[in-house]
Parts: sequence; structure tokens; C-alpha cells
Amino acid sequence: MARLCPSLLLLVATVALASSAAHAWGTPKVVRKFQDIPKSYVYVQQAVWFAMKEYNKASSDKFAFKVVEILKSQEQITDSLDYLVEAKIARTTCKKVPGGSENCSEQQDPQMQKMFYCTFIVASKPWNFELKLLKKECRSV
Repeated sequence: MARLCPSLLLLVATVALASSAAHAWGTPKVVRKFQDIPKSYVYVQQAVWFAMKEYNKASSDKFAFKVVEILKSQEQITDSLDYLVEAKIARTTCKKVPGGSENCSEQQDPQMQKMFYCTFIVASKPWNFELKLLKKECRSV
């Protein structure tokens, strides 16, 4: 019985450590906080493309939206590369279709025009070909 107690204590300690480690997985450690990077950086462009794809998929508008100006671009390093993009987006003349609307022009009819300032955060793991939209916050212009 005396040998059973140390083994039981070791088992309890292992389970406690494992369960606390499991909770930590949900909050990635920030290796480098957000820093400004060029708007033309390839991963910023990829993050913008993905954010707009997700925005248009979730939008109930019949027309697609596109980025007309990137106002700010930043990168943060955690267990992924996180891209914060502030952008001005506008309703286009194209109806939403699978495959995108990159070549669509902005609405010129004042009654059809719609613009937003949006903040997107996209997590990228290019080594796994993964993208995830972490934040989408837009306000009308």
C-alpha cells in the first residue's frame, strides 16, 4: 500500500499538468507584438484576399465588396503569423459568385454605393497552407 501512494500522487500530478497545458493551447504566446509592415507584402495581400472572401461569403448583400484602399498593415508572431489590416471597402458592380470578384469596379450610382472601414485580423500558417479570420469589424463610412 505504501508503494501505491507515490504512484497515485505521480498520476494525479501528471493529469493536473496535462490539463493545465491543454488550457494554455487556446491562448497562443505572443513572440512579437503587432508591428507595421509594407502594404505590398505578399502575406498582407493574401490576408486581404482571404478576409474579403470571408466577408463576401458572410455578407447578405447581393453584390460583392472589394478593398479600395489599405490604410494600415501590421504583423504579429504567435504560433502563427497574424496580419492586422485596416481597409476601406466598397460595394462593386458584380453580384456575388463563387471564385471571387477581384476585377469588378466600384458602384458609381450614388444610390447603390456603400463603403465601410474595416479591421481584419487573419492568422496565417503558410507552412500548413492555413488561413483563419480571427476578427472582422466594420463601420459605415
